[in-house]
Amino acid sequence: MEIYSFNKDTGKRITVFNSDFIMSRIIQTKKEAHIGCMHLERSGVIGFHQAKLPQLLLIVSGEGYVRGEIENYVKVHTGDAVFWMKDEWHETKTDTELTAIVVESEELCPLDFMALKNFE
Repeated sequence: MEIYSFNKDTGKRITVFNSDFIMSRIIQTKKEAHIGCMHLERSGVIGFHQAKLPQLLLIVSGEGYVRGEIENYVKVHTGDAVFWMKDEWHETKTDTELTAIVVESEELCPLDFMALKNFE
């Protein structure tokens, strides 16, 4: 399991075409991708299972906890992106609420676009 950041602080200001916004790059894929939105309500959980494909979970609101194969939960917040490799066991849960976009594809390399988050 790897955790990245796509929050505003990691983005780049875009000013072309009279624009004024910050873009945080996330991913690019040449192969087919499945993209969905998951809504976890209070005490919601995405149960412990193996990833069928490399999977990127983008936390767009709320907060929760994720883990990989070891039962060591890491707290995640809005702007965090969690990456699991194919066949990696993982779980996501929240005490409050959490909304996340999930991207699954045979070809995902978030390190090409985002920096790994530093946990201290």
